[in-house]
Amino acid sequence: MHRRRRTALLLTAALTAAAPLLTACGNDAHPGAAAVVGGQRITVSQLENRVEEIREAQQAAVPDEAQYQQAVARTGGLTRDTLHSMVLDRVLERAARDAGVTVTPKEIQGMRSGLEEQAGGAEELESAWLQQYGVPPERIDDNFRLQLQAQKLAQRLGTDTSRPEFWQALSEASKKLDVDLNPRYGTWDDEKSSRVDAKTPWVREVTGAAAAQPVA
Repeated sequence: MHRRRRTALLLTAALTAAAPLLTACGNDAHPGAAAVVGGQRITVSQLENRVEEIREAQQAAVPDEAQYQQAVARTGGLTRDTLHSMVLDRVLERAARDAGVTVTPKEIQGMRSGLEEQAGGAEELESAWLQQYGVPPERIDDNFRLQLQAQKLAQRLGTDTSRPEFWQALSEASKKLDVDLNPRYGTWDDEKSSRVDAKTPWVREVTGAAAAQPVA
């Protein structure tokens, strides 16, 4: 369980507390796109829809509005963290494909069944994944598929997901995909396979009371 949770944490965007939110106009090089990965766009609309899934799941999981607002405040960087996760998912898929790694529905179901048993049931597992990793219930199987890809890729490389050899494979995949982020969300570091915040003249930091509002 510990290894699986560590992998999930590595592959799911961290929910940072009280991070500044970013607002900006779209950039001409990224019309309507939050990122371009392997020539394919992750649109701002797709990103916003994914964030909304998480916010709706958070709201459904707490009994009152005050607790929901507290959850929102704790995850102020959700939009950027979610984009990081969406890009990293594609990088991992490319690295796994290059290594000939595949994951079957049966393997996903097996992982889910084992974790549900350890968590005490399906609802308990869904709650834990939402709280710890920001994964809404409808995305859990996708998350398990990615975790299994990571584990099997590491095995194929003769290492584990915490070792430099594993992250080097992701770095190589990242370079092949030529990841390009809209500057409003930062930049992408191929060596670390990670999003990096970038200061730009047209980006405005929003702090204080505004940071407690849901990120769209």
